[in-house]
Order: sequence, then structure tokens, then C-alpha cells
Amino acid sequence: MKKQRLFFGYMLLLLIFLVAACEQRAYTLVDQYIYKQKEHPGDPSTWTLVWEDAFDSLQTQFWNPIDLYKSERIISRNPQFLEDRNAWRAFTNSWSSYMSADNPETITFQNGIVNLKALKNKDTTAWDNRPYHTGGLWSQHKFAFQYGRLEIRAKLDPAFGAWPALWLIPEKSIYPDQHNGEIDIMERLNHDPFVYQTIHSHWNLNLKLDNLKRYDTISFAPTEYNTFWVSWEKEKITFGINDRTNFEYHKLQGAGTYQWPFDQPFFVILSQQLEGWPGKVTQPEELPIDMKIDWIRLYQ
Repeated sequence: MKKQRLFFGYMLLLLIFLVAACEQRAYTLVDQYIYKQKEHPGDPSTWTLVWEDAFDSLQTQFWNPIDLYKSERIISRNPQFLEDRNAWRAFTNSWSSYMSADNPETITFQNGIVNLKALKNKDTTAWDNRPYHTGGLWSQHKFAFQYGRLEIRAKLDPAFGAWPALWLIPEKSIYPDQHNGEIDIMERLNHDPFVYQTIHSHWNLNLKLDNLKRYDTISFAPTEYNTFWVSWEKEKITFGINDRTNFEYHKLQGAGTYQWPFDQPFFVILSQQLEGWPGKVTQPEELPIDMKIDWIRLYQ
């Protein structure tokens, strides 16, 4: 009887510990993969690490490689890619034009670094006759979050036509009548010694309202690793790099979800891109180029 009482006592203490631990969490885990920060999170300087990937290998519980011909999100919107080997030519301005998971060189892991590469396609006579292949990872349906500080440590190679990007888009897009928003933590063009950090929404993309600062550039050390970050709060989004703050984007009272669709979970895209916004690859001898990512961390 005494042993039985001790056993139940231990179980009660364990239960109390587990309940207390859950109450102390900074987030609620929704659908087992969405980190939704709890109400009243306090000052961002007090937030703690809740999730990370050190990129020792491909963590398939968090990421899928991006492929123009295989990624469900891309194919559902562009089924012609499966039927016409030249359909990509009409979409060379798209960030995903050259994304390939079939080419093993586009995504590699070594010494705790994931290397997303842009390179020439070695066989343009095959069905995949695109001139270039690029690497990317995204976390839709595997990791998403709502509010918090996301940091990504990365090193960017330059080339004319290069467009590496670290960005966030909605997990489910809950507003069917509008653009659901985009948070661009980092975009670099060509050989620029600075990066863009940008907010997109229905407010500025479709309604063309520009009465609120939605982007800015910030210099960085092009030959070194830099930590690009965004701090996302309930009524404010702040961008920065390393220990520097770039700019803030605020929720406007009365503007509604057209201006602030940022009240829903977003997932992560890490993409080495070519052409589109930065222009054509004018010096292909610069390829291959890399975007090397050391780690990604979420604080809440």
C-alpha cells in the first residue's frame, strides 16, 4: 500500500510539473506545427528560443524542397508546367521559374550549413530544358508561426540576375477577397551592397495606397554571414540586420485586413532565385553561386 501511495504521489508531481511547463510556454501549438504566440507576450527583449533548425541535414518534418514541376502549391496554380515543356518560358519573371529539387546540386548540406545554389542546367536537351536550376526550401504544412522574432543567419553570393530571398507567406490565406500579405525579411539583387526588407498587402499591391512606409534598404557585409531578422507583434512588424533596426510597419486603426492581414500564421521560404526582379543573367560565367544558411531561429 505504501509503494502504491508513493507511485501515485510521483505521478501527481509529474502531472503538476507538466501542467506548469505547458502554462509557461510562450506559444500554443496549433495543428502540431503552428507556433502561435500567446496573448500579452511582453517586451520582445524577453522572448526566448522556441524553435530552430541548425541545418545539419534536411529535416523533412520542417521542410520540402521547392520544384517547379513537383511542388503542389505551384502545380495547382500552373498545371501547364506538367503538359508543356516550354511553359516555363512565359513565367521567367516568377521567383520559382528555375526551382529544381531533381538536380542534387541545388540543395546540399555540409558542416551545419545548407547551401542553396543557382547554376547552369547541364542538359537543356532533356524535358526540363530550362537554362538554369536553383535551390529552395519551404515549410508550408510543416512549420509556421504567428508573431515572434525570426532570425536567419546567411551568406549571399553575388551575380547579375541573382535574387536570393528569405520570406514569409500565409499558411492558409484566410481572406479570400484580398491579398493575404507577405513579409520579405531579405531580398538582394545582383551585386547590391544592400538588401530590401518589405511588407506586401492588398493595401499597397492592389489598392495602390502608399501613405505608409512599407519597405526600406539596409547595408550588409556582402562577403560575410549576416543575421537577417523580423520581429512580428500584434500591431507592429520590425525589420533589421545583425544588431541594427531598419524600419517598422504599424497596424493602422480602422484600415482593416486590407492593410493588416498579419493576424494569421505564416510559413517560411528560403529561396535562391535567378532573373525576374533583378533582370536577366547577363554574365553566366559568374555561376554557380550560393546562398549559404547557417541556422534559423524563432523566439516568442
